[in-house]
Amino acid sequence: MVCFVFAFLLGLLSAGSPALAQESPPNFVILLADDLGINDLGCFGRKDQRTPHLDRLAVEGARFTQAYAAASVCSPSRAALMTGQTPARLKITTFLNGRTDRASHRLLSAPINTFLPDGVPTLAQLLKPKGYVSAAVGKWHLGGKGHLATDYGFDEAFTGTANPGPESPLGGKGELGQTDFSLKFIERNKDKPFLLYLAFDTPHIPLAASAKAIEANAGAFHPTYSALIHSLDGAVGRVLKALEVHGLAKNTMVIFASDNGGVHVSELEESPATYNAPSRAGKGYLYEGGIRTPLIIRYPARITPRMIAEPVVLGDLMPTICALAKVDAPKVLDFQDLTSLIFEVKPSSAKPRTLFWHQPHYMNQGGRPSGVAREGDWKLIEHYEDGSLELYNLANDPSETSDLSAAEPARVAALRGQLEAWRRGVGAEGNKANPNFDRAAWERCFIQTDATRLVALPTSEAMRPLLAGWRQAMDAASKQGPNTLIHLEARDAKVRGTKLNYEEPAHKDTLGFWVNADDTAAWTFQAPQAGIYRVTVLQGCGTGNGGSVVALEVAGGSCEFTVEETGHFQRFVPREVGRLMLVAGENTLTVRPVRKAKAAVMDLRRVMLERLE
Repeated sequence: MVCFVFAFLLGLLSAGSPALAQESPPNFVILLADDLGINDLGCFGRKDQRTPHLDRLAVEGARFTQAYAAASVCSPSRAALMTGQTPARLKITTFLNGRTDRASHRLLSAPINTFLPDGVPTLAQLLKPKGYVSAAVGKWHLGGKGHLATDYGFDEAFTGTANPGPESPLGGKGELGQTDFSLKFIERNKDKPFLLYLAFDTPHIPLAASAKAIEANAGAFHPTYSALIHSLDGAVGRVLKALEVHGLAKNTMVIFASDNGGVHVSELEESPATYNAPSRAGKGYLYEGGIRTPLIIRYPARITPRMIAEPVVLGDLMPTICALAKVDAPKVLDFQDLTSLIFEVKPSSAKPRTLFWHQPHYMNQGGRPSGVAREGDWKLIEHYEDGSLELYNLANDPSETSDLSAAEPARVAALRGQLEAWRRGVGAEGNKANPNFDRAAWERCFIQTDATRLVALPTSEAMRPLLAGWRQAMDAASKQGPNTLIHLEARDAKVRGTKLNYEEPAHKDTLGFWVNADDTAAWTFQAPQAGIYRVTVLQGCGTGNGGSVVALEVAGGSCEFTVEETGHFQRFVPREVGRLMLVAGENTLTVRPVRKAKAAVMDLRRVMLERLE
C-alpha cells in the first residue's frame, strides 16, 4: 500500500513538473493551407476575412513577418518542407507535372522529377526510429501511385475529397472531412509522440462554399473565397481544441503556413481569388506576393509569444523539427535549424544568410522562368528569358516598385554571382531556347498585360473583364510558332586570340579579358529555318570603358553596335543590336571588335537570335 501511494504521488509530481514534462518528445502538427495569401488572415492585416482561431494562434505563438515558401507553387514548396532540400536540388521546381510547353514561351521548361528522389529521407522517415507515429492528411502532390505519403514513411494517409461540392458536409474544399480524420488520429495516438501533416486543399481553386457562408461574407473582396478562409479557420480551431481536450497543447508544436502566395489573377473560371498588396504579384511569381507565407508557430512549453522579423523559409522547419525530436538531420541539407531563433526573445545578431530560389518554368498564373537571391534587405531577380536583372531594397520598397539595378551595379554583380554559384552547387537544371516560339502570343501573355503590377479593384468580380483577354491568351495551347529562338552561350564559344577567354567562375560566367582588339569569339550552330533574325546581346561593361564598336558577322552579312556602359562588367543588360540573315542548317556567327575605345571591349554572356516573320 505504501509503495502504491508513493508511486501515485511520484506520478502526480512528474505530471506537474515543467522540467520533466519537457523531457517528453514533443508532438508536431503542421497545418498547411493551399494558396493562402500573405495578408489573408486578420493577424496579418486582412479586414474583410474572419480568422479568429488563427488570430488567437498568432497571439499565443510566434508570428513571422518575413516567412517564405521555398517556391511559388505547391509541389516544390512541399518537397522542401518534407526533405529540407531545395527544390532545385530535388529537381522538383514546378507543380507536378507542370505547365506544358507552348509557343507563347520563349524558353522550354527545365526537366523535372515527378516524385521525390530515392534516398532522400522525409521528415516522417527520420522521426519513425524515435517512436513517432505519423499521418499525412489532405494534399500530397509529390507523386502518384508508388510515390504516395505512405511510401515515404508516413504510417497513415488520407487525402479526403478536394472538391466535394459547395453544400457538402465535408466542406467546400473537403477541409471538414480532412479535419475529422485528423481529430481521430490525434485521439488514437494521444499517448504517443506523433507528427500530423494536415495539408488542406483550401483555398485552392476552384472555389466552393455553401450559399449561407457566401451570403455571410457578401461584403468581402471575394465572398466565396472569404467563406473558405472562415471555414479553414474553423477547421484549425477544431484541431487546436482537440489538443487542449487531450492535454496535448503545451507539448505540441503547431505550425501554420501556406505552400505559396495567393492567386491574384483570373484562373480557370474564377475571377482573382485574393490580392496580396502591398506585396507584388502572387502565386506563380518570384515577387514577394508569390513566395511570402503567413507563418505561425505555437509551442507553449518553449516559445514566448512574439513577432519574429528575420527572414525564414518553410524548408527550415524540417531541421528544426529534427532538432526538437533529437533526431540527426540529413547530411544533405539546404535549410537551417530555427530553434535558436524561435526560442530566443532577443533577435539574432548573426550576419543574414542569403536565400535562393530557382524557377525555370512558366506558370499558369503568368510567372516566367527566373531566379532570386535575397541577402539582408536586398533582393535580386534574374529573368532567364533574356538574362535581365532587377534589384530591390525590401526594407524601403516592400512592393518591389523601384528597380535599383542601374544605381547598384556592383551589388547586382555580387548577388548574381552568388545565385549562379548556388545553382551550380545544387545541380540546378536550366532552360533551352524554344525553337517553336511565337512572339505575338508571348506579347499577349506577358507584355500587353503586366500581371505582376495588377492593382486590385474593390471586388474580385469587377476585375474579371479586365483579365478576360489575358486569360484567353494564357490558356492558348499552341505549340508551334513562326519565331525560332536560338541562344548562344559564352561557355560554348570558340575563342581565337591571346587574351579573350571564357571566365568560368560563377561571378563571371562570361567572355572576358577582351583587351585585345584582334581577339574574336565564334559559334557554329544549327538554325531550323532560314530567315532574318533579330539579334540581342547580353552585354556588360564597367564605368569608363564603353564606346567600343563591335560587329556580329555571319555568311549572309553583319550588324554593328556600340558597347554601352552598364556600371560593372558583371552587370549584364540585354540589348537589341540589329538583324542577321541565317540559312537553314549550319551557320557560324563571329563577334569581332571593329574599334576598341578603352582598356577592354566588353564582357559578353549570351547572344540571342530570334527569327522574324
